[in-house]
Amino acid sequence: MATNILIVEDESIVRKDIERSLTKLGYNVIAQADNGLKAIEMALEHKPEIALMDIMLKGDMTGIEAAAKIKEAINIPVIFLTAYADEATLNKAKITEPHGYILKPFKEIDLHTTIEMALHKHKKEQELRVENDLLKSLSQFKSEAEHLFVKHQSRLVKLNTSDIYFVEALKDYVQVITKDHKYTIHATMKDVEKKMPSKMFQRVHRSFIVNMDKIEAILGGNVIMQDLHKEIPVGGNYRDELGGRINVL
Repeated sequence: MATNILIVEDESIVRKDIERSLTKLGYNVIAQADNGLKAIEMALEHKPEIALMDIMLKGDMTGIEAAAKIKEAINIPVIFLTAYADEATLNKAKITEPHGYILKPFKEIDLHTTIEMALHKHKKEQELRVENDLLKSLSQFKSEAEHLFVKHQSRLVKLNTSDIYFVEALKDYVQVITKDHKYTIHATMKDVEKKMPSKMFQRVHRSFIVNMDKIEAILGGNVIMQDLHKEIPVGGNYRDELGGRINVL
C-alpha cells in the first residue's frame, strides 16, 4: 500500500512538481497545504504517514512551528524542504527533531531516499518506545511475582522464578542461570535483588543471589546448587541471613 504524504509548500508550482515526483515514485499525496494553519488542519483530518514541510510559509506560522504542532498531535515524521541552509535556520529546525532535511532544488532520488530513511527511523523509534514502555511496566511488578522477563536476543523471554538457580554479577552485567540456559542482561545486582521473590531467593555474596530451593548442600563456606553442582561462596556479610533461613538437625 502506498505511503500517504502531506505536502506543505506555499509555491503552487513547486507543490505541483513535488506531487508529480511523489506520484511517479509510487507515493500517495493525501493532502496539500500552503500555510501552517492549513497544514495542521489537513494533518488532523487526513492522518498522513509523513509530511514534507517547507520551512518558510505564507502567514504568521513557519513550517517549523507547524511541524511541532503536527508532531505533537499525531506523531508523524516530518521532512523539511527549504532553500535556506544557514546555521540559524538549521538550529531552529533541529528543535522539532525532524526526520530529514532536503535543500532545494532537489532530485527525485533525494525525495525517495530521505522519505524511506525517515519512515524507517520513525518505525524503529516507535518499536523502541513500545519496548521501553513494556520494560517499564514489567519493572514495576510485585517482588513476589511468579515470573519475570529477561531480554535475550532482541526479545523478552518469560522465566518462571522457580526455574532460576542463581544470579551472578559480571562487572556491568548479571547472568541469570537456569538448568539449561544462561541469560546475560545489563543490570545491577541491587536492581535484580529487588525484583526477585524474597521468599525464594537469598543474597549470599556481593556477586551471587541463590534460589533457596535449589541448594543441594552447604560445604564449608560454599553452597552447592543441585543439578549444576555449582559451588557458590557465601560472603561474611551474608552468613547470618542465610543461617537464619535454614533448619539444621
